[in-house]
Amino acid sequence: MPLPVEEIPVGQVEIKKRSRVPGVMITQYVKELPRGKTTPDFTRKPIALTVQEGKVAIFKAVVSGDPAPTVTWARNKGDTSDPEKYKPRYDERAREHVLEIVNVQVDQADTYKCFATNQFGKAMCTATLSVFAVGFKKKSNSTSKKDQTNDPEDFRKMLKKTTTVKKRKEKPKKEGEIDPKFWDVMLSAKKSDYERICHEFGVTDYRWMLKQLNLKKKEKEDEQAKVVENVDNMKQIEVKTSGRAEFEFDMKLKDRNSKIYLYKNGEMLDYGDGSDDSSKHNMKKTGDKYMFSINNLGLNDGGLYQVDVEDVNIISTTLEIPDVEFDGMLKDAKVIEGQDAMFEGVFSGPVPQITWCANDISVEHGDKYNITVSEDKLTHRLVVKNCKKEDKGIYTAIAGVKSSRATLAVDDDPNAKGKGQGGTSDGADDLARRLMDEQARLQREKDEAARRGKGTDGRGDGADGRSGATNGRGDGADGHGSGEDVTGKYGQGGLGGLDGSRGNRLGGDATGKYGQGEDGKDGSGKSGKGSGMGLGANGLGGRSAVVGSGGDGTDDKVHFASGLTDKNALRGKPAELVCKLNTDKINGVWYKDGKKLTSSDGVVISKDGCTHKLIIPNCKDSDAGLYHFEVNGCKTEAMVRVGDLPEFDLDALQKFSNPVIVKAGQSASFKMSFPPQASLEIKWFKNGSELLDGGSVKVLKESNHSRLQIRDCLRLDTGQIKIQLKNPFGSIEALSSLIVLDKPGPPQGPLELNESTSSVLELKWNPPKDDGGSEVTNYIIERQQVGQSTWKRVGDISANHLSFRDRNVSLGKRYIYRIYAENLEGISEAMETEKIMAGSLMFPGPPGTPKVVSAFKNCINLTWTPPEKDGGNKILGYQLEKRKKDTNQWVTLNSVKDPIPALKYAVKDVSEGSEYEFRVTAINMSGPGEPSAPSVMVCAKNPNMKPHFKDPEDFVVVRSGNSIRIKINYEASPPPDITWLKNGEPVSPWNQIIHADGTCTLVIPSSKYSDSGIYTIVAKNSSGQASFDIEVRVTDEPKPPGPVELEQVVYGKVIISWRPSPDHKTDDRLHYMVEEYNSNTRIWRRIVDHLLCTTYTTSIQPGQEYHFRVYAKNDMGVSDPSESPTWGVNNNKVPVPSTVSASGTLERPPSILVPLKLHTPPKGYQCYMTCAVRGCPSPYIAWYHNGICIDSDNNYYIRNACGVCSMYILRVRPEDGGEYKVVAVNPFGRAECSSTLKVKD
Repeated sequence: MPLPVEEIPVGQVEIKKRSRVPGVMITQYVKELPRGKTTPDFTRKPIALTVQEGKVAIFKAVVSGDPAPTVTWARNKGDTSDPEKYKPRYDERAREHVLEIVNVQVDQADTYKCFATNQFGKAMCTATLSVFAVGFKKKSNSTSKKDQTNDPEDFRKMLKKTTTVKKRKEKPKKEGEIDPKFWDVMLSAKKSDYERICHEFGVTDYRWMLKQLNLKKKEKEDEQAKVVENVDNMKQIEVKTSGRAEFEFDMKLKDRNSKIYLYKNGEMLDYGDGSDDSSKHNMKKTGDKYMFSINNLGLNDGGLYQVDVEDVNIISTTLEIPDVEFDGMLKDAKVIEGQDAMFEGVFSGPVPQITWCANDISVEHGDKYNITVSEDKLTHRLVVKNCKKEDKGIYTAIAGVKSSRATLAVDDDPNAKGKGQGGTSDGADDLARRLMDEQARLQREKDEAARRGKGTDGRGDGADGRSGATNGRGDGADGHGSGEDVTGKYGQGGLGGLDGSRGNRLGGDATGKYGQGEDGKDGSGKSGKGSGMGLGANGLGGRSAVVGSGGDGTDDKVHFASGLTDKNALRGKPAELVCKLNTDKINGVWYKDGKKLTSSDGVVISKDGCTHKLIIPNCKDSDAGLYHFEVNGCKTEAMVRVGDLPEFDLDALQKFSNPVIVKAGQSASFKMSFPPQASLEIKWFKNGSELLDGGSVKVLKESNHSRLQIRDCLRLDTGQIKIQLKNPFGSIEALSSLIVLDKPGPPQGPLELNESTSSVLELKWNPPKDDGGSEVTNYIIERQQVGQSTWKRVGDISANHLSFRDRNVSLGKRYIYRIYAENLEGISEAMETEKIMAGSLMFPGPPGTPKVVSAFKNCINLTWTPPEKDGGNKILGYQLEKRKKDTNQWVTLNSVKDPIPALKYAVKDVSEGSEYEFRVTAINMSGPGEPSAPSVMVCAKNPNMKPHFKDPEDFVVVRSGNSIRIKINYEASPPPDITWLKNGEPVSPWNQIIHADGTCTLVIPSSKYSDSGIYTIVAKNSSGQASFDIEVRVTDEPKPPGPVELEQVVYGKVIISWRPSPDHKTDDRLHYMVEEYNSNTRIWRRIVDHLLCTTYTTSIQPGQEYHFRVYAKNDMGVSDPSESPTWGVNNNKVPVPSTVSASGTLERPPSILVPLKLHTPPKGYQCYMTCAVRGCPSPYIAWYHNGICIDSDNNYYIRNACGVCSMYILRVRPEDGGEYKVVAVNPFGRAECSSTLKVKD
């Protein structure tokens, strides 16, 4: 019985082991395996399947282990014991364990487990089965009758408000037809995806599919012509590096008003225009290009997406989002220009296809990129071929909502200038010589393999009869069997008898294959004393009956010791039928098809003792038939068939014998033609191992030819290629060879150091084991100094030199070397040396005794002097050690690889109140020298320090009702006493003061206007006292201004005036904002802001009505508006000036209506200064700061509009303080006003 799937036998251990096959878990039950025994493992694990409902799903697995493991199957969410649904079996020919699931249903989609178990352990792997439904099915009603009720109130509660979702009009599926979604996807897919889509939908007739697809494309184009002029440049949906999915196409509509619909799995989706990122689905139109995008991808976003114009389908595309994680992330790659770079991602579950991006642009399989997927769909690889400088950047692997990124760096080829100069011999002679050497090597390997295949005891492999010794005998407990085919190859016969009592069992055919016979119960009897021969009833042997009887094992009657066996004879060759009696005293008679045979019939009949022979000297078609030998009523018979060996086409055989030479990564192809022949079996072999169709091997077998293709060839694929044609009459073989040229392997060690001095290092190595099929032209040597990150090319020598002298080294420094071999195909991997030091080690002397500069509770600062002797090398740094008082252990504070470069160090790994001493060691290229003398003992505690405040804020604004929190950080030792004052008086006891380590916070829970003022913190200890003032202002949103009045003095101008806000006097940061509304624009717009005065002049247009709003603003916000009366067409008109000169004039000198105010903003705050000026004509305005004109200074924003002059400072600096003056000048005079700006610290 096999072990339970999830249990470990009692008394056994559980040791987890790693398999070479990804995704396989091995558990070992014993601590040590017996000699020659192994735990189970998977040679080939089952792969993930996606099948159509109602089809057959087949999982296949190949296992190994000694003893042979027992294979069982299970699933995560169900049982596999139903023999009608799940049929496990073992295919002896393919040596595969198979689980066949017939008539697959949707509920059988699950993760299936395969277990291989023997007495030493267990191996387990998983594979997923995905099932897609076909057509529509009615949902079953799971509600039982006993739960139903007829109460109307209950029915009313069950009613739910539903929304109608528009469904896409789907073509109904007829019985036996393919799902219409298959054609929707195929019509928009690329040709490279045809095979994958057919596999997903279970379509196997590829030629029929292509024919139908062309017809449907024409139908779709005719249908699309009704609504669009053309559709092209369709790109399938793919996930971008930004995390969203996109697909796009170019389309020109016949009617711009045509409606465009987006569907997912037949249900219509709403989409935005791309301007709002919060929209899940978007369509962005640029000219004739339409791009659809899906934001915030999730696992539920997978499905079939379709775009329709009206009721006509334009594009269909499938988005697959696998629920997997990255088990192996991409790793950064660095290559030399011209080399290939590889990125590999490993997933937690099978993924058929992922998206690869280079610098956020998706790439596809082709000449530049090679994209491969492992058989179990877990490992995905991207190979960037022949890397160039422009290939560097970020590469991304995207699987649904998961992604992994890595960078590719491409360095310059250091040997670019020297390529193509190696070797002066003729290319054709060189190639021919290499081919001859390769063929000779392959022949030697074949002879060696044949020699090892011969058994010392004549035992062969009974499976196909291809190997074995001369006699080809295979034995059971007591029995034996033999067989022979026309090719002279012997194999093991059927199973022998278990003991003498059961007799011998024998069966065979012309190919050396034997079938297992019956037990021979008609032999001499059960006592086992007689010979008791039984002819195999189930084998392919003769058909004679067995004569015998039971009893004591003695029998005097005539019977056959061995009967005739069927014979497949070659045309024109002799054939021999042989049988043997138990006596030599009786002659028998030969018959063919019931007719007695004599020597005159062209056959030779002979008898040698008990053996009777019939020889056909020259077999012809007429010699075929049923032969039997009869004696005393007993007979044995056999069928003779006459035919020919298979044959090759001679011209194709000549071409096939020529070797195929390809470069690594390319595909190799072999073809052999032959005449059509019946019952022909075709096999391909590489280095003696049979090649099966799958993976990188493609085998095509037709009636008149066969083709072998090996994709993505590796250097390991080099070897002998053989094709074998076999029929019942024998087999023939043809040989060729495959030579894969690649870069050589790395040079071989062991590395020898011939010389090591202060100025020279000489290295010696061995050539690579594999030259890549092309002779090594040269060796490249690179060097890295230990402690540095860069590699430097120091040598490029010819292939006939296997040593290198590096003369540019420094005494005591260590170096690492990399040696590369190069041939015409590229540069090998490097052989990297260990660290090699130039010259002998010379260590530095002890540094000076460390001195304590300062000590704190969490840090001790030290300094020291360099050593007097540096050992002849530069001092790289120092290693510091500490020892705690009353202990004997010195603890290092830094490693030798991370030396302290300076002559000082701050030790922070100390405990408050503990005493320490320190010593220091100098380090040079040879290593650390002797330590210094220890320092004096020092205690880790803070020195006395006067209180000091750290970066406090001196101005705080708080909304009335909110809490006031003033947090001050300080430093002091010992801890100070802290008091808080407000306007020089102690703060209220209702206020909360919070003390923490180095922090003090004053908290006023609910602030009032009266809490505004100057708060002072006073910190005092034994070392001194410090204080700091903070101005706190409690305010609120301002009250609105008073009534607004309008007045027109000048034509086209209106003066807006209002009463100040009640908060105007108490809040020096309060200002005003004015908005305007007119009957033309009918919108409110801001016309002025940051006004400190209560009047403003604006321009108006005749014939329009105006409304104005005035707001008060401060740091807390904006007040409610005060609105003006309507300024209409007939309000307060001022007559238009006549062209006739009047006796009066409006010309006047400038005057200051509203002067500048005093401002005292804190440092870093903004400042806004304004004044109002009047004059006719309009005066020229100039601003001065401390007597210097600032009109062109970019630190000030100055605006003069409609008599209001304003100056704005974004962030007040200390140098902005001083006197500011506004000067207004026109032809009739001059006016000025000034004010002072005081900047608070």
